[in-house]
Amino acid sequence: MTKKMVWIDTDLSVGMTKHKREGYCDVDDGYAVLQLMKADNVEICGISAVFGNTLIENSYPLSQQMSSDFALGEIPVFKGAGEAIDLNGVKSNEAVEALAEALKKQPMVIMAIGPATNIGLLLLKYPELKSRILEVVLVAGRRTPQDYFKIGNKGNHAQDLNFDLDNVAFRVMFEHGVPVTLCPFEISSKVWLKAEDLDLLEQGDKGNQWLAKASRAWLQQWLDQGAEGFNPFDVLASHYIIAPEDIVCEELNARLEIHQDDTVRENDKQVFKAYLLCDKNEGFPVKYCYDVVSGYRKKLMDSLLK
Repeated sequence: MTKKMVWIDTDLSVGMTKHKREGYCDVDDGYAVLQLMKADNVEICGISAVFGNTLIENSYPLSQQMSSDFALGEIPVFKGAGEAIDLNGVKSNEAVEALAEALKKQPMVIMAIGPATNIGLLLLKYPELKSRILEVVLVAGRRTPQDYFKIGNKGNHAQDLNFDLDNVAFRVMFEHGVPVTLCPFEISSKVWLKAEDLDLLEQGDKGNQWLAKASRAWLQQWLDQGAEGFNPFDVLASHYIIAPEDIVCEELNARLEIHQDDTVRENDKQVFKAYLLCDKNEGFPVKYCYDVVSGYRKKLMDSLLK
């Protein structure tokens, strides 16, 4: 079997508490990384940590832990950006340099499931390597500003966090013409993991047990918001890389537009933000994933329980 060469860029935060407010951090990045680790048709060439769901001081050691505990320490891990790109002072980092060296050796797919900062820095510092990037698979985007990221049924809207934290990085990718595939909330909102799924994971190997335990508090936060489970956002990106036939996509064009911030409840044209919008109008070409095939949930669980 010919394996896909994949680099993971992630803001791992499994089991951590939020650094800006009360509550627990996202666990879905852990599902995505573990799913790639278990995939027979994927070779993970490296993992770079980035800020996002948590601080880089947290995501970096957690990335090291996942490599050590679930991949025998065989996947090299590198510390990446701790903040968004500053165009007035573009600085490289350990992860960017390691990714550049890896791309010089062979073309790769990059799964970027945090802010795309490390990828943007790579392209700014080493634009000659853009042709070595086969595809960047990201979790971001929507069709219209009114396509809200609804969490539960109590009127709360989530951010398009990976894009919101560094939209300059997305602009850099688009302007350098690298192939971009987006797995937005539209597709992840159609996939739910519930308590019974965590029960199954607890019966699996140590990686599954670790994820299941860490996911209990995250699940409870969603239940408290009126949801019946949680959406495993990042796992749609990893599943697309492993088995693209399970993911329904279309060719669209992406662009950045400014609109009112939908996450601010009392917002009478006072708070605005950039949006990553995808449709048939002019823009940068992207592959936009928006649905899963019938029986997808079983396929997902089988890939994790193998």
